[in-house]
Amino acid sequence: MNRSKKLYILLGVLAAACVATFAVMQMEERKEQIKETGEIILELPAESVQSLSWEYSGTSLSFHRDGGWLWDEDENFPVSEEKINELLEQFQALGAAFIIENVEDFGQYGLDDPVCTIKLSTAEQNYEIKLGDYSKMDSQRYVSIGDGNVYLVKHDPLEEFNATIRNLIAHDEVPELDQVTGISFSGAENYSVTYEEESADTFRDEDVYFARQNGKSLPLDTGRVRDYLDYIGYLNLTDYVTYNATEEELSTYGLDDPELTVAVNYMAEEDGQERSDSFILNISRDPEEKTSSKEQEEDGEEEEITAYARVGDSKIVYQISSAGYKQLMAASYDDFRHLEMLPADFEDVRQVDISLEGSSYTLASEQDGKERAWSYQGEELELDSFQNALNALTADEFTTEKPSGKEEIGLTVYLDQEDTGEIQIQLYRYDGEHCLAAVDGESVCLVKRAAVVDLIEAVHAIVLD
Repeated sequence: MNRSKKLYILLGVLAAACVATFAVMQMEERKEQIKETGEIILELPAESVQSLSWEYSGTSLSFHRDGGWLWDEDENFPVSEEKINELLEQFQALGAAFIIENVEDFGQYGLDDPVCTIKLSTAEQNYEIKLGDYSKMDSQRYVSIGDGNVYLVKHDPLEEFNATIRNLIAHDEVPELDQVTGISFSGAENYSVTYEEESADTFRDEDVYFARQNGKSLPLDTGRVRDYLDYIGYLNLTDYVTYNATEEELSTYGLDDPELTVAVNYMAEEDGQERSDSFILNISRDPEEKTSSKEQEEDGEEEEITAYARVGDSKIVYQISSAGYKQLMAASYDDFRHLEMLPADFEDVRQVDISLEGSSYTLASEQDGKERAWSYQGEELELDSFQNALNALTADEFTTEKPSGKEEIGLTVYLDQEDTGEIQIQLYRYDGEHCLAAVDGESVCLVKRAAVVDLIEAVHAIVLD
């Protein structure tokens, strides 16, 4: 190789090195244009936005404001103003952690084919916000707002904009049912429940709910009523099957004539003032399924229940769980009444007359301040076993069946209260597992025979000692 050729080769190598050096210098210069920033890159008051749309994961949603927010595809859809405002809230002050200026290749940030494109418009201007790749190094999203720059934003808008239309519905709200003044049931159950803080129809101070049936006021177990109301209050109505139910659809879901309607009257607080309000819940089982349920029961199959609920006259119909349906339908008088046979607190009892195996016994007490001293035939007693056995007499199954067996044990309980008579409890032989209990001459329920035996043994321990 002659000298001139070698010289040309050296000059070529030198030129390539210069080009590479220049490219590296340009890259370094471009890197230097990535810098930290604490600036707010977009300030857009939510109330100024007139339209909103976005595309994400193959789904496109668009909304416009006309008094309230409306879904472009179906203006009958009940759009949640609160949830739309949650989407817009982040753009009131969208802050960036880093800025990349004079971007030449948006593709390296995932912005040539963004994962989500958000469009907003006010009366004066349109905005397009593109969401690119997620920087795992910085744990932030690359964003473009159309000004030629790329930003790493402090809050990832995709956390809100991965929503579907189901996420944006204005669901019917279930109020807090803390101060209930009354309940009425119609359909499968037909009676009303009133709230009374003081009533002559009970021996218990804690009884405040009373069932009105056949002209009678019957005390209910406050805890059982509250459990039912709490279940309604915590009802998660989100799984809607239609948001604009027609009369035909209501018939399909059995809600044109609900199985059970529960109307709850309650006190609500508004602007510091209490006001009365009501909440109505309609419940029905799938009509076709209900028709075939008897066949399944006869075959011994486990019953699968499909059920629906509707709030008042709302157009939204929700599907509820099988367990939820059963819980709501358990609304009879028996579902709320006291299970205990003694319809009073034992601390208010001053005397008990006992009839057992043809003999009669009397347990008496004297009040000494807050303490009550019990005795039998003048001998002081520890009555814990008897009290526990009496309190353990609880309903296993309510019934109005008349007693036909022998009386196992009878009690006449006298209360230390003004204008109070006596309570009679009779326990009759029924079968190997149960005894039939009657209170004041009326059959009430079946109780476990083992509990009756415990009571008899507690009496024997007193009178035979």
